[in-house]
Amino acid sequence: MSLGELAYSKATSNPARVVLAVGADSPAHSLAELAAAVADRPGRLRVSTEYPELTRKALAAHGIDADIALSYGATEAKVPDIADAVVDMTETGSALRAAGLRVIETLLVSHTELIANPTAAADPEKRHAMQQILTLLQGTLEARGKVLVKLNVAAENLDAVLAVLPSMRAPTISELSGGGGFALEAVVAKSDINILIPALRDQGASDILEIPLSKIVH
Repeated sequence: MSLGELAYSKATSNPARVVLAVGADSPAHSLAELAAAVADRPGRLRVSTEYPELTRKALAAHGIDADIALSYGATEAKVPDIADAVVDMTETGSALRAAGLRVIETLLVSHTELIANPTAAADPEKRHAMQQILTLLQGTLEARGKVLVKLNVAAENLDAVLAVLPSMRAPTISELSGGGGFALEAVVAKSDINILIPALRDQGASDILEIPLSKIVH
């Protein structure tokens, strides 16, 4: 049984997809168009894939009787010499595009999930431990792409700094010892930090720290 979805793949948070791709110069832009093109040409469609049964079912649903060859790697390199089309797993599609291929159909979308034995999950104590593991995994994923920014600001510049400081909810504000200024901290997108730090400095922030995060648990 599934305890929950984990939003990550090999390199991104996108789900993995099993797709049908053809050469970039192919007239087909969908599986239906591919079926029509195959019907008007001699010979059977040649398809290379590591997923022969999934491929066979998808093509059969569109009336395509193809020669499906099992691929043992580098599937995207099989077009056009060995195959007319490929069925391959992709996360971003960049490898297929680099090989001169164009995705025309998604056959399967696969999300990463935390799977548990149903019998073990029925035990309250074990299920609680499983949920704790899920919390830690999700916290790690939540922290990807985010950093903690900490800074000091004089009282007269507080509003100006807050106007440019994003946060997940609201920044934490603490008065500095002796008064006259504040310490702020907020979780922000790592992709924005190199623009944000100069902007904060321009509004009067000082002692700015960028701190990496390993987990964020809500």
